Amino acid sequence: MPHNKPKVIHKRKLEDYSEVMKHEHSSSNYFGAFITKPKNIHVDIQDKDEKIVLVLRQHLITQVKPTVVLTAAIFLIPGLLEFSGFFAALPNQFLTAFYIFWVILAFGLVTHAFLMWFFNVYIVTDERVIDVDFNSMIHRNISSAKIENIEDISSKSVGPLAAIFDYGTINLQTAGASNEFEFEHVPQPGKVKKLLNELLLEEEREKLEGRVN
Repeated sequence: MPHNKPKVIHKRKLEDYSEVMKHEHSSSNYFGAFITKPKNIHVDIQDKDEKIVLVLRQHLITQVKPTVVLTAAIFLIPGLLEFSGFFAALPNQFLTAFYIFWVILAFGLVTHAFLMWFFNVYIVTDERVIDVDFNSMIHRNISSAKIENIEDISSKSVGPLAAIFDYGTINLQTAGASNEFEFEHVPQPGKVKKLLNELLLEEEREKLEGRVN
C-alpha cells in the first residue's frame, strides 16, 4: 500500500528574509510584553521543527488603570467602613477576622490580575499565529492559524497613550475555522504587522520556489 510522505519544507533562516528579526536579539525575559526569539518557551501545539519568533502580551501601560482602580479599592474600602463607624460595632475578634479576610482577598485579586496579563499571550511562530486565552488555572483556550491562511493584516492605534507608548491592536483575517484573530493592545504594532507580512511572503516563496515537498 502506498504511504503518504510527510510534507518537507526547506526553510531559510529567519534573519535571511526578515528585516524585523535581523535587528532583534534572542531574549530570555519571560516577563516582557514584546519578546523576540524567546529562549526555552514552548507551547503544547508547537511542531518539532517549528520555531517561536515572537511572544506578545498587552502593553504594560494598559494595565495601569485597572491596577490603580484595584489598589484604590483595596485601601479605600476598609477606610470608608471605619469612617462610617461600621468597625466600632464589631467585637475585636470579628475585626481581626475581617482584616485577615481582606488581606487574603486583596492578595488574591492582585495575583489574579497578574496571571491574566501574564498567561494571555499572542505567539507568532515561523509557521502560524497562536492566541492563548487564559481564563483560570484549570481552563485556557488555544486558537491557531497557519501563516499561509492569513488573508488580511491590519493594525489600529487609538488615543494619545497609544501614540506615545506605541501600542495598538493587530487584526488578522484568515481562511481557516477561526476567521479572525485579534492581538489586543500589543507593543510596536507596526513592527508586528511588518513581521507577519514577511512571514506570509516567505510562505509564498517556499511554494513558488518548490521548497515544499
